[in-house]
Amino acid sequence: MLMPKRVKYRKQQRGRMRGKALRGADINFGEFGLMAMEPGWVTQRQIEAARRTLAREMKRRGKVWIRIFPDKPYTHRPPETRMGKGKGNVEYWVAVVKPGRIMFEIGGLTEDVALEALHQASYKFSIRTKVISRHELGTGEQQQ
Repeated sequence: MLMPKRVKYRKQQRGRMRGKALRGADINFGEFGLMAMEPGWVTQRQIEAARRTLAREMKRRGKVWIRIFPDKPYTHRPPETRMGKGKGNVEYWVAVVKPGRIMFEIGGLTEDVALEALHQASYKFSIRTKVISRHELGTGEQQQ
C-alpha cells in the first residue's frame, strides 16, 4: 500500500478542498489520463485497486503513471467511545484531490484499449472522474 515513509507530524487536521487543481492538471507523461471532476479524498486502497485494474485491462502492455500520493493521515475513533480523550489513531492514508487533477496517466497503447482501461479504473473511486486524452486537454505535443 502507498503511504509516506515518515512524516513530520503524525496527525493532521481535515482542511478545506476549495477551488480547482492548479498543479497536476495537465497530461505530462502519457497520451490518456483520468481526471477528477469533483473534490474528495482518495484512499490508498482505491489507488491500488485502480492500478491493479489498469494493469489487468492493459494486459501488461504500455506504461502507467500514478500522479497522486496518499500523504494525509485519516484518524478514526473506536466505535462506542465517549467524547474527549484526544484525537483517534491513524487508520489509513488519503490523497486530497481537487477538480481538474490528473490522477492516472497511461501511454503506449491503442486508443480503444486505453479508454476502456481508464473507464474500468474509474469505477474504483468514490468521486466522479473523466477520461481525457492529451489532444482534448490542449497540451499538444512538446512545446519549445
